[in-house]
Amino acid sequence: MNKFTITIIDTSGIQSYIFSSNRLRENIGASCLVDEVTGDWVEETLDKLGVPKNQQQEPIETSKYNAEIVYTGGGNTLIIFNSCEIAVNFTKILSRKVLEEAPGINLVVAHREFDWGDKNNLYQVVKDLMEGEIDRRKYERVPSVPLLGLGVTATCDSTQLPAVDGSNKYIQYGDDEEADSYLISRETKQKLEAVKRANKKLQEMFAEVVDQSIFQFPYRTDHLGRSEKESSYVAIVHADGNGMGKRFQKYGEDAKNNREYIQRIRDFSISVDKAGKNALKEVVQVITKSIQEGKVVGKLGEFKLKSKYYLPFRPLVYGGDDITFICEGRLGLELAALFLKKFEEQTVADGKKLTACAGVCVVKTHSPFARAYKISDELCKEAKKLVKEHQEFEPDGFSAIDWHLAASGLFGSISDIRKLEYQIVVDNKDNWDLTMRPVRLKNHSSEWRTWEGFTQVLKEFKEGKDWRERHNKVMVLREVLRKASKDATKEFLLAYKLSKLPSFPEYSGQSEQLARDGWKDGICGYFDAIEAIDFYLELGD
Repeated sequence: MNKFTITIIDTSGIQSYIFSSNRLRENIGASCLVDEVTGDWVEETLDKLGVPKNQQQEPIETSKYNAEIVYTGGGNTLIIFNSCEIAVNFTKILSRKVLEEAPGINLVVAHREFDWGDKNNLYQVVKDLMEGEIDRRKYERVPSVPLLGLGVTATCDSTQLPAVDGSNKYIQYGDDEEADSYLISRETKQKLEAVKRANKKLQEMFAEVVDQSIFQFPYRTDHLGRSEKESSYVAIVHADGNGMGKRFQKYGEDAKNNREYIQRIRDFSISVDKAGKNALKEVVQVITKSIQEGKVVGKLGEFKLKSKYYLPFRPLVYGGDDITFICEGRLGLELAALFLKKFEEQTVADGKKLTACAGVCVVKTHSPFARAYKISDELCKEAKKLVKEHQEFEPDGFSAIDWHLAASGLFGSISDIRKLEYQIVVDNKDNWDLTMRPVRLKNHSSEWRTWEGFTQVLKEFKEGKDWRERHNKVMVLREVLRKASKDATKEFLLAYKLSKLPSFPEYSGQSEQLARDGWKDGICGYFDAIEAIDFYLELGD
């Protein structure tokens, strides 16, 4: 029998590792380190063990080398070794490098021996490891408790761990950027050292669509397009593909043998990674085309950039179908929707349609980054819930988006916020929702809550001949809608002598009830649009 060992390397606590700091540079470096741990460093470690980088995907059953990479990236790696001894030795070398050069990243590793001769045995072994041992080890892992120093120890501003240095020597400041010196721990030091590598990778990835002699990706949130004498907000966008884990598993399950299984999941992994990056490239291309003389203009709105040399956009996580980017607050919603549209246009190895969900949290520029990311992640999950609710009749799924515009701070979860700010108790029994979020990306015959419908209503309130001169009335309507009463909306229309306007802007393909009453089935169709108008007026749009 021909025995091999499959090794799965995963990471845990990545979100907190990347987004725990409020300094964009540290987020950038942390994301780069996570990508390197399950990518470049895996290849380097195998090279040390005698497997050259250009031979690391050679078929293990016929290769003269001791290992084969099945796939890497997206925070996890799958490798086949000739023996468990080699696999364990590899893990020791990689773990040591992570401890020394990426402190704070937690690896979860599982090994399992399998018989190559068993037809498609590898599929079942990987499935059992991913759903069993890897998950169990993540939950059972005892978090390390680092020594927090002595009474005379200074602490790092970002991690609260003992400081080992100052930040100055690890940051290259631009001509328009003042030094922001602070104490840093070993973890933060490694993140800052990774920033240069991260930017090089980003520049290489977007070389075809970004003229780097003109534009740079920002290192600070202040360089995302903050305007003088105007409110400053940033948007954190988190997007995630729908049902990709099951698709990954299904595509591998259909393989006729182990070699075909390896090739299938490798091809699928590469194609999904390429799809996410291509969608981001198309988003950046739209942004660069819209910038004229230091302004962002066109469909994305119009406002001045603080520096015409910085793009108002920066990807932070872009491995596979898991994407997170930060941008100027006024661009957040539209860029998120644009990314979803471009992602749907991509093709992957299994030939099926791609869909994804996105959560957008717009906050003041110097708000706690970790809180904002957590809310965007929760919003993405809310959008996924909407997709799951329709899964019986739409098994292929659809793209959806959810958002939150935080004019002040963020307190509690998104469900807490919505219960407090957007739910109204009617007749002491029914909860009516002022917000219609989350929404589908595209119009649908059986659902009026769509992004296309929302933007159509938003445009009508802002530019429609019946509403554009009535901004104050639109703001009054917001308070009328809070009453959750059909009679109140009817009185509003009569009170302002809108006899020529017997109803509100219509959503595509819907009954007259929503346009007449402002509500349908306990959900308000207009509060979100009015809130967005008011919010973006504050931002100077």
